[in-house]
Amino acid sequence: MEQPVDFEQAESMGVSRPAYDEVADILGHLPSLDELSTLLAMWDSNGRQQSLYGWLRGLHHASHRDDYLYSGSSGAHRDIREPRVRECQEIALQLASGGLSASVEAVSLDALGAPLLYMVGRVSTEFLGSDYARRCLHLVDEPMGASGNDEDREYIAMIASALAGSGLAADLGEVATGGLFGSLLRRLAPRGFDILAPREVRLDAFLFGEEPGRRLLAVDEAGDDRFLLKLDEARVNACFLGRPTRDRILVDGFDFGPVSRFTPTSPTP
Repeated sequence: MEQPVDFEQAESMGVSRPAYDEVADILGHLPSLDELSTLLAMWDSNGRQQSLYGWLRGLHHASHRDDYLYSGSSGAHRDIREPRVRECQEIALQLASGGLSASVEAVSLDALGAPLLYMVGRVSTEFLGSDYARRCLHLVDEPMGASGNDEDREYIAMIASALAGSGLAADLGEVATGGLFGSLLRRLAPRGFDILAPREVRLDAFLFGEEPGRRLLAVDEAGDDRFLLKLDEARVNACFLGRPTRDRILVDGFDFGPVSRFTPTSPTP
């Protein structure tokens, strides 16, 4: 096992005492150099607009916060705080207890040597109308100004089908019930996934929003450049998510635990 990094070493790397203590709390032990370096690299690419401590705690995930959501025909608004990463773990477990992955429709990735996971389509900031909104937030109304995107949905489905037909990608289907989290769970189980969320959107909207028109694709790392070129030619946005794992789920470096925690065959602890 690697020698743990003490605070003096971490401080020389630019890590504050609160951030160092938070890393140790997340890991359950003093961090090794590799663990600390990994977290610092993730922060550098995803969270530089915040302190490392704030980023590790999952605070202010969105650069432009949108806490107020329309709720009710009276025009009232409700302030909904963005959950931290660890709180999203509890949300996922709560949704799983109600059948988040009741219908497992796993897609084989055997044909892909080193799969990369992408979400194709715009990154949604909406989560009203989702299981998360109804069951966890008790919101039943649609947001103001909501509009359909059926044309985008059909076009993206056509592009995904063409990429899958050419062998350039595996189509994992549309983001549906349970949002991105639930859709990845259904399509990859018993494999898990290790994903990073974009910092400009709310984490709960990114993970649990069910707005249609977004599609999940898996791409062999060797064909990644060709895949992105084809999407650019088609003028379709793609968000890199991460990679499949053997059997664990990680979001922004936080270990949510094994896939079995979120499947109906295993009781939620």
